Amino acid sequence: MTIPQDPGLCIDLHCHSTASDGALSPTELLARAAENKVTHLALTDHDTISGLPEAHAAAIANGVVLIPGIELSCLWRSRTIHIVGLDFDIENGGFLKALEQQNRNRWDRAAMIADRQSKLAIPDLLERATVEAGGDVPGRPHFARIMVESGVVKNAAQAFKRHLGAGKPGDVKAYWPELPEVVQWINSAGGIAVLAHPRKYQLTATKLRELTADFRRAGGQAIEVVTSGQSSGDLGFLAELCVREKLLASQGSDFHFPGAPWCELGRIMKMPDGLEPVWHHFKQVPGANALV
Repeated sequence: MTIPQDPGLCIDLHCHSTASDGALSPTELLARAAENKVTHLALTDHDTISGLPEAHAAAIANGVVLIPGIELSCLWRSRTIHIVGLDFDIENGGFLKALEQQNRNRWDRAAMIADRQSKLAIPDLLERATVEAGGDVPGRPHFARIMVESGVVKNAAQAFKRHLGAGKPGDVKAYWPELPEVVQWINSAGGIAVLAHPRKYQLTATKLRELTADFRRAGGQAIEVVTSGQSSGDLGFLAELCVREKLLASQGSDFHFPGAPWCELGRIMKMPDGLEPVWHHFKQVPGANALV
């Protein structure tokens, strides 16, 4: 699965489907990626690889190379941090067991989010959010849509501002494992651990440097230098961090839903010169044929 060093390729290593909190099914996602001239895509749903079999079939149909991926939640100094795993063995027993525990953590978290919204008196909130999530574990976007449907808020942005965003009752972080444990899950499965969208954590420059150093010491191998919603200043700062910690450089749109031109599949700023791209280190994934 080594990606050739061809500047004409379009590589997107971070996106989501309905298997977690994305709006498109894996089939729809791969079709959209192909329309946007994406040549290599990693589906990185939150804490699950359940969308990969469908995505694999759709990738073949659309002529896109699919890299196994996942986005795992963890804690660093009591903050929720996301780690993308790429190019891992999808049949690794230890990794699959860890994902089962993470799935239980997500259900516990969903139940607590629903419980903390009891004052809103929305009937069957957890059950309705689960239906909205297609029967899988509901995340905050699913709860937001039920709040809109129930007339509690006007739109999803208001739901997050009042009830689900940072510091609000629905902002539940207590169930995630610590960062070194999650990095070890990925490494043990032969994958590459990537620090996802570092500028989205609203950390000071000093704290972000500390996070990146701790991530590298824990065995992390790469950092997302290029992602959606960044300024040129962000890009330069993350490139500096990448060099400073001797990490590989990754990129991805973090696409969730259509209609947001600033966050679209394959629409990624150019990777700065002088960095070592993570895709130069991909290998043939053991067990990849199990997706067929």
